[in-house]
Amino acid sequence: MKRPPFPFGGGIKSNATVRAASAAASGPVKSVRPVVRRMAEAETLETMQPNPAWDAASYPDVVETLADGDYTFKVWGGDWCGDCRSQLPDFAAALDAADVPAERIEHYPVEKADDGSKIGPFVEEYGIELIPTVVVELDGEEVARFVENEDVPIAVYLAEQLSN
Repeated sequence: MKRPPFPFGGGIKSNATVRAASAAASGPVKSVRPVVRRMAEAETLETMQPNPAWDAASYPDVVETLADGDYTFKVWGGDWCGDCRSQLPDFAAALDAADVPAERIEHYPVEKADDGSKIGPFVEEYGIELIPTVVVELDGEEVARFVENEDVPIAVYLAEQLSN
């Protein structure tokens, strides 16, 4: 899959890189968050490539629940993150099995700041502290949320929340 061009000619930059480039070009910058957000929105998460080994037949109720309704799935993660690499491919496979259209799956790549906080699109607005985080919305309202360390896979957890 070919990625769209980035406004600064590269991938997502670290805060230090953006700060240094900005300072060199125009003097000190108070906040780099809008720059990071603009670059990250052009990205997709490699970890959201469906796992071909995931068995939809083992999760018929999960697939059916994810397929029901016009849910929008907002996914925050990082390709650098071990939890994301282990959990998101199976979730992507479940969404694929449920025939959720790509336009209803939003990827929000996240970077980790030196203090451990997360930086990326809508991180503050949605209170993202751990990744992966998946927020499910229906008609613009949050109806379910998975955060990194639940005891069951993302698709199973969200299907249980959506069924209640």
